[in-house]
Amino acid sequence: MQASGKNAGLGLALVSACAFGGSGVAAKPLIEAGLDPLHVVWLRVAGAALVLSPLAWRHRDLVRRRPLLLAGFGLVAVAGVQAFYFASLSRIPVGVALLLEYLGPALLLGWIRFVQRKPVTRAAAAGAAVAVVGLACVVEIWSGLSLDPLGVLLGLAAACCQAFYFVFADQGTDGDDVPDPMGVIAYGMLVGAVVMTVIARPWRMDWGVLGGDAALGEQSVPALVLLGWVVLVATVFAYLTGVVSVRRLSPQVAGVVACLEAVIATVLAWVLLGEHLSTPQIVGGALVLGGAFIAQSSRAAAPGAADPVVLPRETTSA
Repeated sequence: MQASGKNAGLGLALVSACAFGGSGVAAKPLIEAGLDPLHVVWLRVAGAALVLSPLAWRHRDLVRRRPLLLAGFGLVAVAGVQAFYFASLSRIPVGVALLLEYLGPALLLGWIRFVQRKPVTRAAAAGAAVAVVGLACVVEIWSGLSLDPLGVLLGLAAACCQAFYFVFADQGTDGDDVPDPMGVIAYGMLVGAVVMTVIARPWRMDWGVLGGDAALGEQSVPALVLLGWVVLVATVFAYLTGVVSVRRLSPQVAGVVACLEAVIATVLAWVLLGEHLSTPQIVGGALVLGGAFIAQSSRAAAPGAADPVVLPRETTSA
């Protein structure tokens, strides 16, 4: 049962990475059509909150049972990642900001090991290291070595928020009163939408852009179709599968697998937007894939082992 649960979790983590990775390809044409990046983020989060509002009503008891978890997930895992990442983009190159954000899995390992004082698998640590090196190649970090200090700090803040996404996704799964992941995500989006409304100020948005078309490579696509993809696939579906995968794997393993999002985003941009990959990017993609494979290959140690390398938790399939 543990093996089947882990395999299912790995599959969900890969699906989630693919869904998250497609957000940039759909969002970029909307930005190029005239929408501000923060307005695209607001549309993404607010649209997801609207879609998930029936689930929020169904799981309204979570407001009483887990208010801090819901607030933390919305503020940190939804609004925090988005706001800090886009703020860093305004000051440093895109590739460097993306790499800083995806230091989240490495920071997560540090949190598990030194704050929660739980053992970290050697496989997960090695996989995270390989994945970070691969990400540096994918985003070609050497192209932006003159960095704004505030931009770097904002990127690291996004990484911290991303790390806590996995912590919050795993929160409370060891007890009897386990919060339903769908309810957590629904309320997280509602909280995130409120926060992003204050940050993005959507009343200043050019709503007319949504009524026209946007260029996806050489094709002209209705802006509402792209927005629908961003909301339904790259947000609602991605978050749902991502949180469930964390509960079937562990935060440390799911975090490393999530690094594939950057690779998938780069490949989709190559295929759909004509943004060709360089040799270092291809090599980097292979390294990220290798890092994810190394991380998910971890196994629990036998009882009494001298050097325990067990995961913090592995769930069985429901």
